[in-house]
Amino acid sequence: MEKIVIVEDDIFLRDELKNILEKEGYSVECISSFDTALEDVILASPSLIILDLNLPKLSGFDICRALKARGIGPILVLTSRNQLRDELHALELGADDYLTKPCHPKRLIARIEKLIYLYANMRVLLNAGDFQLDENTNILYAGEDSISLSENEGIIMEALMKASPSVVKKEELFSLLWGSSDYVDENILQVNMTRLRKTVETVGLSNKIKTIRGIGYQLKGGNCE
Repeated sequence: MEKIVIVEDDIFLRDELKNILEKEGYSVECISSFDTALEDVILASPSLIILDLNLPKLSGFDICRALKARGIGPILVLTSRNQLRDELHALELGADDYLTKPCHPKRLIARIEKLIYLYANMRVLLNAGDFQLDENTNILYAGEDSISLSENEGIIMEALMKASPSVVKKEELFSLLWGSSDYVDENILQVNMTRLRKTVETVGLSNKIKTIRGIGYQLKGGNCE
């Protein structure tokens, strides 16, 4: 089931959008804490974000820029701002579509379906057993679950998945992460591995990443074992 995240401060409109989308078969998560809106959207790993621009405490433009920088999308802006300069600015920052309120539900659904279809066909999925990594967005999929990885986490996971079930040597990870294995403290790599294991714990992957003492790391899982 595709998940849509709504970032909208108007409670009545937010609830109305949620009802419309759920009737169309989407899973919907609404963001109501705008202090942590960006972090909450990232953690949700959505198939699409509906984003208002007029938000308390944090600009919708800033959220749009930050999400696009992390490769998270598609982003559909739904706003009362009907000026051309606002639309162009949002599109320049990475919005994939721009609709003004009020918007007919059928038009909204049509745009959502199109964006999700386009993004699904743009995905570059790396498969390793039961797990998939979108190399463009660093979103890791495990069955019905998904989690967004940081840049370093994505680099490590990609290397582990491509090599699985073989071992990825520490020197190779040094090179991928920092361009060289010279003068890199091994503790820094261990810190990154610890962070990765903690991140993927929610999708049941942490115990699949094995430390091969003195050599490197190995991903074991599904058909890779």
